[in-house]
Amino acid sequence: MGNEALEKIDISEEDKALFERSVQDDDAWRGSTKGGDGRSEQLLTATIEKITSEAALINLGGKSERRLDLAEITGKDGVLLFKEGDQIPVVVSGKPGERSRISYKKAVKRQKIAEFIAARKAEGEQAAPLDVEGVIVSKNKGGYVIESQGAEFFMPISLAAFKPDAKPQIGKSVTARLIKMDESSGSLVLSRRSYLNSLRKTRKEAIKKLSASDDVIEATVKRIQNYGMFVEANGVEGLVHYTEISHKGPINPAAHYKEGDKIFVKMVGYDKEKNRVSFSIKATQSNPWQEIAEQLEVGDTIKVTVANMEAYGAFVDLGNDTEGFLHISEMSWDKDLKHPSEILKLGEEIEVEVIALDIENQRLRVSLKNLQPKPYEEFIRKHKVGDRLKGIVSSLKDFGAFLKVEGVEGLLHNEECGWDRSETAKSLFKEGDEIEVELIKIDVANGRLSFSKKSLVESPIEAYAKKRQIGDIVQGVVRDAKEFGVFVRLEDGVDAMIRAEDLAPLKFEEIKVGDLIEASIAVMEPKKGRIRLSVRRLEKQKERDALKSFNGEEQRTTLGDAIRGTLKK
Repeated sequence: MGNEALEKIDISEEDKALFERSVQDDDAWRGSTKGGDGRSEQLLTATIEKITSEAALINLGGKSERRLDLAEITGKDGVLLFKEGDQIPVVVSGKPGERSRISYKKAVKRQKIAEFIAARKAEGEQAAPLDVEGVIVSKNKGGYVIESQGAEFFMPISLAAFKPDAKPQIGKSVTARLIKMDESSGSLVLSRRSYLNSLRKTRKEAIKKLSASDDVIEATVKRIQNYGMFVEANGVEGLVHYTEISHKGPINPAAHYKEGDKIFVKMVGYDKEKNRVSFSIKATQSNPWQEIAEQLEVGDTIKVTVANMEAYGAFVDLGNDTEGFLHISEMSWDKDLKHPSEILKLGEEIEVEVIALDIENQRLRVSLKNLQPKPYEEFIRKHKVGDRLKGIVSSLKDFGAFLKVEGVEGLLHNEECGWDRSETAKSLFKEGDEIEVELIKIDVANGRLSFSKKSLVESPIEAYAKKRQIGDIVQGVVRDAKEFGVFVRLEDGVDAMIRAEDLAPLKFEEIKVGDLIEASIAVMEPKKGRIRLSVRRLEKQKERDALKSFNGEEQRTTLGDAIRGTLKK
C-alpha cells in the first residue's frame, strides 16, 4: 500500500507529509531489509525436534537447527502448546554473518497481520476508512506499538497527536485510523491524527445537520455531573443542562438518570467559539406552563403535593410536571415557625391559594395560611377592650414587649408596664415569661393590639386620692422644671404638676430642682393618673381663712367681699 493508497484515504496534506516520514520509522521498527542495518526477517515453517526443561530444539530444514525459549510456546496456564514432532511457524531474523534468532510469537503476530491484510484487501478499494481500537503494548524512539485482536500496529510519534502533558502510558487504550498496509514487510501503520481529524469533520457535519432540524432524536447518557449530563446523539456529544431537564425547574440529574440510559432530546444551541452543543429534554415535551396560563388565576385554590422541603420553604407538585413554591412565611400565621417540617410532610396533599403567577419566567407562588382563619380576626371576635388575659413574652424591645396571646401578638409598651416610670419591659421581664395583662386597645384598621399591666393594679395616685381631697394643702419637692410648669414629688412617691400660671406669687425663674414648695390640690384625676397643684389657689385659701378669722363671717370669703361689706356699713 503506497502513495496511491494514500490518495484514497481522506487525510490532510499535513498528514500525508507526516506519513512519508512515518514509513522510515515503521521500517526501522520492523527491522525489514529496507533498513540501513541489513537486518532481515523470514517467515518459515519448522519442526520441533526435541523439548527439554529449558528450550525446544527447532529444525529449520536440513541440518539447520535453533533453540527456542520454552516461554515462546507456553500458554498462560503454563501448559506447552505443542509437542515433539509438531510443525510450527517461526520468524528467523538476523544480520549477514551473524547467527540468526527464531521466534514463534513473532510468527503468530506476522500471521495475524497477514490475515488482517488479506481480510482488508477482500473488502475492496471502496471499503470505508478503518478505525482501530487497541492497547499500547510498548513504546520506542519512533513511536508506539499497539495491539488489537492479536495483530500489532505501529503508530509513529508524529501521527499520535497526543498533548505534551497527556502522553499515554503502556496499557492505555487508544483509537487511531489505519493509513498503511505493507504485506511484504508485515507492516500496519496507524494515525491518531487522521482519526481525530475525521471525528472533527464528522462532528461538524452532524452539528450542521442537527442545527437545520427541529427533530426529536434519541441520545445516550454518557456522563452525569451536578450541573447536568453529557449525552451523545447522532455521533455528537453535548450537554443537557440541569435547567433543561424538566419544566419543573433545576433538578439533580443523578436522581433521575444513570449512564447508558436512552433519552430523547432536541438540539437547542451551539457555541461556535467554544465548540459546544446544548441539548434539551424539556424541549421535546409540551410546555405545561401554557396549560397553567389558561387554567389558573391569582386567588384560585388548588390541590398540590409537597415534593421537597428546605429551611426557607417547600416546593409543591401541581401534577403536570410543574412546581410551585410555598414560602415558610406563607405556611402559617404563626411567626415562630422555624421549619416547614413542623407542619408539613413529604408527599402530603394540601390545598393552597395561588398568590403569584409569572408564566414568562415559569414561577408560581402559593399560600397555605390564606386558607386558614386569621388569628387576629378570631381574637377580636372573642375579646373586647377591658378583658384580662394571660400572654407569653415573645420578644423584648427598647420601647416595650411583644406578647403572644391566643396565637396573636400585641404590644405592652413601657408606659403600660407599671406605675414606676423608671422601670421598662426589659428590666421587668424576660422572653418566655407568662404575665397577666388587660386589653386596652384594638386597632382594627392596622391589625394591632395594645395591652397594659399597670391597669390591673391600683395606681399610687388612686391610693393617694383616697386620703386627700381638692383644696388640701400639701408639700412637694421640685424634681423637674419645664417652660409650662414644674413637677414635684409628693408623699408616697406621687408626682404632681404646677402650671407656670399657678406658681404666683413665686417666680418661675427662681425655682430650682430640690426646692420645697407648698401648694393646694387643684385637680385630682386618679383614672388618668393626674394631680395638679396651685400655689395661687393656696394663697387665696390663706386669704380667705385670714378674713374668716378677722370678721367671723363665712359669707365674706375674699378681700373684695370684705371691702364691699365695709362700704355698706
